[in-house]
Amino acid sequence: MTSKILRGMLVLLPLFLVVSITERSASAPALPNPILYLMNTEPHEAGGKQFIRYRYDVLNKDAYPANFFAASPQLPPCGKNTKAARTWVDFFDQSGKRLNGFCALSKPADLNGIWFALEVGIIPPSYVYIELNDRQTNTKYKSNLADTTN
Repeated sequence: MTSKILRGMLVLLPLFLVVSITERSASAPALPNPILYLMNTEPHEAGGKQFIRYRYDVLNKDAYPANFFAASPQLPPCGKNTKAARTWVDFFDQSGKRLNGFCALSKPADLNGIWFALEVGIIPPSYVYIELNDRQTNTKYKSNLADTTN
């Protein structure tokens, strides 16, 4: 009886391997978490107030497909923008407080211009991170903690 079971398993094993390999290659590749880094800081003025803008880039932005940032009018709008991007980007400090967000990036290369700003005299958090929120698949990609000083 044991040899019958063993022979049956040996017959089914190649079939299982073929199905497993086919399923893996047919599914979409997993996207990596973003690798965030500080490019620079710069003075900025808005509404008569002085700010420091912290400008960041995503090292592996080329790993994201163009359609990740496509206009998506079928998804909820961003304020009055009814053609907001499929994927939104939000900045958070290390404790999870939201600092800024972008809902209209149009291509992966736009990840080189993301930022948040704090009024002059405000001590920045030691670290920040971003989340890419793919609203089409309801998937979030969280970055590393990145410094706020060069």
